[in-house]
Amino acid sequence: MIASVAAALLLQLSLPPPGQTAEAPRPIAASKIILVGNSTTAVIGGWGPSFCADHVTSFVACVNLARGGRSSGSYLAEGSWDLALAEMSTPGFVATYVLIQFGHNDQPGKPGRSTDLATEFPANLRRYVAETRARGAIPVLVTPLTRRQFVEGQLQNDLEPWAAAARTVAAETNTPLVDLNASSVAAVQAMGPTLAARFAQAAPSPQVAAAMLTGTTIAANPVPPVPAAGTPMPPLTQVQVNAAVEPLGQARVSFDYTHLGRSGADFFAALVTRDLMIAVPELRRGLVP
Repeated sequence: MIASVAAALLLQLSLPPPGQTAEAPRPIAASKIILVGNSTTAVIGGWGPSFCADHVTSFVACVNLARGGRSSGSYLAEGSWDLALAEMSTPGFVATYVLIQFGHNDQPGKPGRSTDLATEFPANLRRYVAETRARGAIPVLVTPLTRRQFVEGQLQNDLEPWAAAARTVAAETNTPLVDLNASSVAAVQAMGPTLAARFAQAAPSPQVAAAMLTGTTIAANPVPPVPAAGTPMPPLTQVQVNAAVEPLGQARVSFDYTHLGRSGADFFAALVTRDLMIAVPELRRGLVP
């Protein structure tokens, strides 16, 4: 008896007022963001996890397909881009946006990954843009996140040539651009090496921390040269050091000047979100500053 009375009350509550018809459920209008890039975007080491976790609403699916150690060329060659293309074809979303960031592993000194800055790198970016649009998705180019190395208090932005190439491709192809390189350079330069060190995955060694106080960073994890018998080896250049400590695959959890711990991921994800809201205004309702 009690159960039947309760059921009747629930039925009455679910019915519309007299003279009105029940409103049909409105279909959801959801979007998707796909992240494509290297370890500075990927899980464990990049800004992507914080972006997907904290900066999109429930009306935006966020899929992080960035992979550690990849360049604009190796990401294509290994088939990771094919997976991204398939993800763009998932039905049901009103719009799909693809954020594309490469550059770190396109630099010289990384066999099997490096690309030619004048020819291959911009050609790869153009291919990403064209094939994204062919799938009905919207490409967004992202310039490479700065490293955090200093000489006499000045940030050494060794990725500027790759950022400039991405800006050029964006302008030529009328593609939205998130200039993460410019915004991260400004932020890190203002902080200086010691404050910026908190963005790494682990604390620096006492030797590295002491060098930061002078305004000039030293190799985070020095890689000693192996000279031939009786032959002195020249000191490693910073590009060679970066190549040695940025291996293909998942970023190692250690101190370096490239990868991000939680603090760094949170900080730079917020920068990406801010700049993305400007570059792609139609995404603003789906983003959380």
